Amino acid sequence: MRIGIGIDFGTTNSTAAVFDGEKLVLVALESNNPIMPSATYIDRDLQTMTGQNAIDRYIHDNTGRTVELIPEVVGEISQFVEAGDSEQPAPMATTTQKIYGAAIVDSGLQGRLFRGTKRLLGDSHVRRLMVFDHPFRLVALITPILLHIRNRLTAQIGPVDYGHIGHPVNFEGREKFRNQTARTRLSEAYKHAGIKTQHFYPEPIAAAVSYLGANPTVAGELLLTLDFGGGTLDFCILRRRAEYFDVMTTHGIALGGDQIDQRLFRELLFPLLGKDERWRRRGMDREIETRFPFEDYEELLVNWAVSYTLNQNKYTTPVFDCIDQGGAAAVKFARLRDFISQNLSYVVFQVIKDFKAQLSLQPEAVLDIPELDVELRLTRSEFESTIADLLVRVGAALDDTLQRANLAAADIDIVLCTGGSSLIPAVRRILDERFPHEVVEHDPFTSVAAGLAIANFNGW
Repeated sequence: MRIGIGIDFGTTNSTAAVFDGEKLVLVALESNNPIMPSATYIDRDLQTMTGQNAIDRYIHDNTGRTVELIPEVVGEISQFVEAGDSEQPAPMATTTQKIYGAAIVDSGLQGRLFRGTKRLLGDSHVRRLMVFDHPFRLVALITPILLHIRNRLTAQIGPVDYGHIGHPVNFEGREKFRNQTARTRLSEAYKHAGIKTQHFYPEPIAAAVSYLGANPTVAGELLLTLDFGGGTLDFCILRRRAEYFDVMTTHGIALGGDQIDQRLFRELLFPLLGKDERWRRRGMDREIETRFPFEDYEELLVNWAVSYTLNQNKYTTPVFDCIDQGGAAAVKFARLRDFISQNLSYVVFQVIKDFKAQLSLQPEAVLDIPELDVELRLTRSEFESTIADLLVRVGAALDDTLQRANLAAADIDIVLCTGGSSLIPAVRRILDERFPHEVVEHDPFTSVAAGLAIANFNGW
């Protein structure tokens, strides 16, 4: 008996499903949970863990651990700092700056966690990532996740070497051939995991297939899907016919829930960690005061996988200076010190994700991070103002999708929204304004895998 198999390897989470022509079953990838974090943990012995186990191990090994990446000071330079201008010159001051050598390896680091690796697949310049002095190709970081999924499929239905594989309409990146690069890498990883017969299938179309399979008698000819996941925002428009459908257009942009999380971090937490504060320190003959160089920290703060590299003297010394100078700002820099020294980045981002989810369910929520002594209340309207420009991009991409199909909003009969970020009320409002009474929701976290399994069974 033929079994349809669908695998959705996502930026944030992964799912898999099987379909025998009548019954659709989501595969338990995590104990009794069909949703598995797309995470790989590699320890010092280069042994791997995947999914929630990988995350739990990373948190256990790193939360509260003081990271020591101590660069060697190989010398000092002194330079003059001139204030004023040509008409009103001021006295010259002198500042001293240490010259650092290469960072010493963090001997206490027990392992590296990789999540969101899918976002890098389309970048041909990212070939390898260093893990304990060993270069790992992106394919090697993804393969353990796919192998785990295949093993769970095999445990449920027997040996598996085929399936429909989901992919975004456009992978992230700016390169012209990013989709080809990403699919080639993804295909190689699936082959290493034992999935030899592969059928790549656009994720928004798979979500539509799942919805139509679950609602075969629903009325309407033209269906538009919005799939708003962790890394990308994808669309498709289908024209239904008797037993199948025609794909009228697809569209996708690099906007996802991860970018929204980073925006919340920047807007809500940066001001509480010392952004726009002043830095006073002693020069050779007088005190120097400048704006704290927070921009040197920003990208590392919002990219949790590499935030631990902030615990080097060149980053921590200015923070300690600002704490020692006292005043109201010292509290902010103490938070930044704790964030860095205890490697709290992943924990903080998980709190932000939960906070965002709460704002989708209630009119206000509290961002509570006891590790940093942060308790911040935000209303849903304030949240929407914070991401207003991102919401504009959602609306623009939606309008572009209609234009590509030479359709007006009034032509659409069904609007399907799926993906975790589609649950944000402001996103739903964008759809309701354009398509009143036509919007439906369908399994935001599992619909793609379900649709892939149905498509695989039917040979679509």
